[in-house]
Amino acid sequence: MTAREDDRGYFMRTYDSGLFAGFGLDLRWVQENQSFSAMQGTVRGLHFQRPPHAETKLVRVLAGSLLDVAVDLRQGSPTYGRHHAVELSAGNRRCLFIPRGFAHGFCTTSPGTIIAYKVDNQYASHAEGGLRWNDPTVGIQWPLASEPTSISAKDAALPLLQAIEPLAVGGEEVPGR
Repeated sequence: MTAREDDRGYFMRTYDSGLFAGFGLDLRWVQENQSFSAMQGTVRGLHFQRPPHAETKLVRVLAGSLLDVAVDLRQGSPTYGRHHAVELSAGNRRCLFIPRGFAHGFCTTSPGTIIAYKVDNQYASHAEGGLRWNDPTVGIQWPLASEPTSISAKDAALPLLQAIEPLAVGGEEVPGR
């Protein structure tokens, strides 16, 4: 979706259910989350929810910039264990759609970064899972000179891919649909 710009700034539609439905994506967003990272080089993730609480996400950056990463954890997927990385920024106004069965994380590339993302399932703490940000088998090229400027102890201690059970996400029912 493109922005309409003039001397005041811009207007842009950030989500259109009809456009998504045209691609076979009939989603009902149930939460919108936002996080702020003060420092450049902050790593958050890689997080996921186990079925039946798995989440589809639509991610965008409101301020600053980051490298956003999704890792395929879907059972039987031909791209299992591979990642996709996209630069998202307030300036480029790009969004990333992340299907269920993917771990999600990011590294800020500027200070004062704010990320917002819609999810299609309620968060369930007991279904929370994660993958270590620097797993060598996944091979993400983070925009870091060495270690993150900031990472939570919880994220730094997440397991490697080989210790994670693949996610069986096909066809599960979303509560409330």
